[in-house]
Amino acid sequence: MQIILDKLHQNSTRNHIMLLEGIALKQGRLHECAGRARRSFALMLASRTKGPVVWISPSYIPDRLNPTGMRRFVDPGRFVFATTQRKEDILWSMEEALRSGSAPLVIADLQYFPSLTSVRRLHLAAETGGKFASTTPIGLLLTPDKGGAQGVETRWMLQPNTKNNHLGWSLSRIKARQAPPATWQIVQTAKTFWQIAA
Repeated sequence: MQIILDKLHQNSTRNHIMLLEGIALKQGRLHECAGRARRSFALMLASRTKGPVVWISPSYIPDRLNPTGMRRFVDPGRFVFATTQRKEDILWSMEEALRSGSAPLVIADLQYFPSLTSVRRLHLAAETGGKFASTTPIGLLLTPDKGGAQGVETRWMLQPNTKNNHLGWSLSRIKARQAPPATWQIVQTAKTFWQIAA
């Protein structure tokens, strides 16, 4: 069976944002995604939210998101990009953005793994941000290699996977507090539809 979902439709259950059928991320928590297509995961998640998205990265990495490529997933006009000179300021900026509740999704594009203490602070900031906004924010860490941030709610791995000349990915849930590991094949069949391939 194949499930077709409208990409632009906000589909969330209570306290969760549904990325696709059976793939949910809990609000008020910090999640992690690694893999070569981790930025695509962040854009897919952004397409399931409403309002601004804060994207924080260090100023010293040369690769930046291209608005033309982002349009395939989400309106790039919703994004607020922040760059920091020091790597320590990335997590501080993320904490402040989550605590304010001003954006439903705050993303930190990291080149390293944060400490467990930092992750706990980010969880608390996301919970606090829900008290000041109609939507409790989600924090998403984009990490190198296969991931490995301690204390995150879920860890995901997204890798490119092209089949039948369609843009696609292999998404794996590596770690979750309340769900077993699982893998899905995702194919973008048109600009406004996602498909979970059986």
